[in-house]
Amino acid sequence: MKNITTWIDEYHKGSRFGLNGKILIKKTSKYQEIIVIENEYYGRALMLDGCWMTSLKDEKYYHECLVHPALSSIDEKSSVLIIGGGDGGTVRECVKYSQISKIDLVEIDEEVIKISKKFLKEIGGEAWNDKRLEIHIDDGVKWVKKTRDNFYDVIFIDCSDPSEFSNLLFSDYFYEECKRILTPKGILATQSESPESFKNIHINILKNLKNIFKVSETMYSFVPIYPSGIWSWTFASSEDLNLSKQNYDEALKIEKGCEIWNLNFQNAAFKMMPNKIIKELDS
Repeated sequence: MKNITTWIDEYHKGSRFGLNGKILIKKTSKYQEIIVIENEYYGRALMLDGCWMTSLKDEKYYHECLVHPALSSIDEKSSVLIIGGGDGGTVRECVKYSQISKIDLVEIDEEVIKISKKFLKEIGGEAWNDKRLEIHIDDGVKWVKKTRDNFYDVIFIDCSDPSEFSNLLFSDYFYEECKRILTPKGILATQSESPESFKNIHINILKNLKNIFKVSETMYSFVPIYPSGIWSWTFASSEDLNLSKQNYDEALKIEKGCEIWNLNFQNAAFKMMPNKIIKELDS
């Protein structure tokens, strides 16, 4: 009985994106249903409220693309805010940078962190023990609201898809508040959904950030476990973005330890915007 496997699917607009394997844990927290399944190809994978979040095999497609374009642009001691990120992958990539002096991780669901530490140890690893990291079990929107102006140098929005308790993380109000608590040269980095599976949400994110910040740039790559596979990350600032140019030497060293990201990969990924998205943004 212990070796019985089952299919777990994410359903999206008449399509199914599923993995077959052994369920390691299935639990409902205060906020959501949490499942970890062990699949032969993807390894252990995390699902929250019916949506795939990450897997051991492909998580670096996501975390490396979210973090490195921003942090390889920082050339002085900096403080970082991570909103979400309970699996530990974003923290792991952040602690690779010597100039990061402080990391606040604000996760609303403590159970995600506990389960990730137990069942997805390979993702966060020793980063959970880094002295620069402080974990806060709190609502990301409320945390930002109570933070003083010009406090963080980089903000990462590492959240799940829009839902009942995460919708505000995609709002104009929230982006404005993030802008307020960023330093003048600060960078907002956010996962910005799929231009295919979540096209309307994706376009709204890009339009909102362009309206609020002086400059924003979007890169595209792949997260195989997600619906349609193609995903995006957007970077915004109140000053010009010089992604990966300010901290070039350290970036070259860090890319050697990455599985997906490198500077050439990044440069190409920022040129991958589908033409249908360009047309929508120009309309």
